[in-house]
Amino acid sequence: MAGGGAKDGSEITLEHTPTWIVASVCSVIVIISLLFERLLHRLGKRLSKSHRKPLYEALLKVKEELMLLGFISLMLNVFQGATQKICVQESVMRHLLPCTRPPPRAAREAAHYGAAAFTGVLGGARRLLAGGGASSDYCLKKGKVPILSIEAIHQLHIFIFALAVTHVVLSAVTLILGVTQTRKWKHWEEKIQQNDDNGPQMIKHVQEFKFIQSHFKGHGKRWGIFGWLRAFFKQFYGSVTEEDYTTLRLGFVMKHCRGHPKFNFYDYMNRALEVDFKKVVGISWYLWALLIIFLLLNVHGWYVYIWISAVPFIVLLVVGSKMEHIITELALEVAQKHTAIEGDLVVSPSDEHFWFGRPKLVLLLIHIVLFQNAFEIAFFFWLLVTYGFKSCIMGKPAYVIARLVISVISQLLCGYSTLPLYAIISQMGSSFKKAMFDENISKGLTKWAQNARKRTMMSATNVGDRSRDGEGIQMVNQRRVSAMEQGTARLTN
Repeated sequence: MAGGGAKDGSEITLEHTPTWIVASVCSVIVIISLLFERLLHRLGKRLSKSHRKPLYEALLKVKEELMLLGFISLMLNVFQGATQKICVQESVMRHLLPCTRPPPRAAREAAHYGAAAFTGVLGGARRLLAGGGASSDYCLKKGKVPILSIEAIHQLHIFIFALAVTHVVLSAVTLILGVTQTRKWKHWEEKIQQNDDNGPQMIKHVQEFKFIQSHFKGHGKRWGIFGWLRAFFKQFYGSVTEEDYTTLRLGFVMKHCRGHPKFNFYDYMNRALEVDFKKVVGISWYLWALLIIFLLLNVHGWYVYIWISAVPFIVLLVVGSKMEHIITELALEVAQKHTAIEGDLVVSPSDEHFWFGRPKLVLLLIHIVLFQNAFEIAFFFWLLVTYGFKSCIMGKPAYVIARLVISVISQLLCGYSTLPLYAIISQMGSSFKKAMFDENISKGLTKWAQNARKRTMMSATNVGDRSRDGEGIQMVNQRRVSAMEQGTARLTN
């Protein structure tokens, strides 16, 4: 009998569940959801009032990701019944396993107890949307097995949700660490704003500048290798010094706003970083593709998860070294072109210093590294809660600890070194970003462009109307002349 309860071992459906239990569970879920929604709403209002539009848009991006996750969870629940009717041979399930299969006897016992567990209360609750437990025996009657069990589907959508939440949280933590690290740059900017540059311009040998002394040691292949080694190690300590900030800032100002030497470069960088954060906090299609690849390659005996954790760390080191080396290239360019310089040292920002001439490629790599770190950390805690530390899918303890340590180091390195480096080096391209103007100026320019476009369209329409009106007037005049000629001819006759 359906809903017989614990006596006959059948499922307890919603129609036989006490109403106070249903109401209590729904109340708790609704209250938690409303509190979370109110929290996001208040945070959005606070960001909007403080004119932090990029961060507000990043919050909207987070809401979109949560909506997508809710839709994924709903789809997994709705179609889990249909998934149970996709049957395959048992031999297919023996390949590409994250864990080795248990012995036949143990497998039969596990299947027996697993089937008994599925008929319990929790299993029945999860099968409610799928149409009950009748589909669980559909493949067994055919001598086959379902392609994915209900318990596996349930664990899968929990993991996807944990991954997305971890990615958003760690991205926010990385941004906070990066902004904290750049706080001292504000003091350097204030010193520049207070400095009076009306004094006489001194002529200095190029080697007398501290910026050149720090980054340029000589010419040739030997010094080129030394420059890369120095760039690699410098990202771990003092990635941006005061001389670096002052020189790079002056190079940006002289290239993009020469008539405004007191341009607040620090505020501009923060606005640009907030805009980039909106891109980093999202989960793009290529990140979902990487997630699928990671899950596919997690096969027992391949040890791919070691490389999956090591490769992003190596990529992060390469990105940091490249950005440090761009500073060296700017110093080398000045040292090769000049022997002595009058006044301040000025570098020349250019896209040529970046990979393939694309500064945005650096942000893409940082985005992938942050997502991979989130994957490692979310995957570890999900396995720890679901299967335990000694589970075969977790791997050897030494490998697990190594992966976790690498992920934490990558996260800290990205926040304290790579992200601050990106904040200033990404401005050394050939063009400036929209954040060059504050929100009011950006709105004014956008409105001016829209009005100019409307005026252009209206003027073109008026010209067309005038030409059509002229043609109409000419036709009327011709008709009047012909009518007068006809009337004159009739009078003459």
